[in-house]
Amino acid sequence: MPRMPKHLYGRGEIARRLGVSRQRAGDIIARPDFPAPYDVLGMGAVWRIADVERWIAEHRPHLGAPEGE
Repeated sequence: MPRMPKHLYGRGEIARRLGVSRQRAGDIIARPDFPAPYDVLGMGAVWRIADVERWIAEHRPHLGAPEGE
């Protein structure tokens, strides 16, 4: 399976980052305050990590920074 570029998150990466199911991640992604996708590929939508992390810092600050940062 291809790996996601280091600057992008797909729905699965967003789910893991938020600690929720892929289904719940879909609900969160559909919120009007969630960043718009950077692009839509054959595998689905992708988001810039920086955009998602800004949203997390504002809306889920208890999650802190991603591992490795």
